[in-house]
Amino acid sequence: MNDTEKKLLKIAVVGPESTGKSTIARYLAEQYDTVCVPEYARYYCKNLHNNYTLQDEVNMFYGQIALEEALIPLCRNNIMVADVTIMTIKIWCDHLFGNTPPEVKNEISRRHYDFYLLMDIDLPWQDDPLRDFPDQREHFMEVWKRELEDLKAKYAIVSGLGDERLEKGLVLLKNSLASQ
Repeated sequence: MNDTEKKLLKIAVVGPESTGKSTIARYLAEQYDTVCVPEYARYYCKNLHNNYTLQDEVNMFYGQIALEEALIPLCRNNIMVADVTIMTIKIWCDHLFGNTPPEVKNEISRRHYDFYLLMDIDLPWQDDPLRDFPDQREHFMEVWKRELEDLKAKYAIVSGLGDERLEKGLVLLKNSLASQ
């Protein structure tokens, strides 16, 4: 099998707010000379002023899928790095509205990622107009663990500060890719 026929390995960087997801996702994509799929919600929510509706969450769900699909052809070295996944939509829907629309749940069970890097909450909180729950990071960390375990996902927790965090994420990813 030549390089262009190999399966695209999808890597997801996930976790609670303010844990360095975007930083490490971009770093890993750079290390593997490939695409980093950004978080669609960051663009969508800019003018919502933290007043989300369930329809907004559904719109973000479809936007994240469309963005990921649009960027797949640009992936190199058979790797894609996603800065979050649609699982984020489920977690927010459950938290804010008490349930998640069936189309989101169904797509989560169909959309496979080969490896997840779950970002730990050991970084200091960085305020951002799009962040909502600085005092609930422990809760959301447990939610993420439970969701990943329910998916039977392969994942590892990335902790540490600064370059140590980036390097730990890179080592965990390299180990995962070596075992694929």
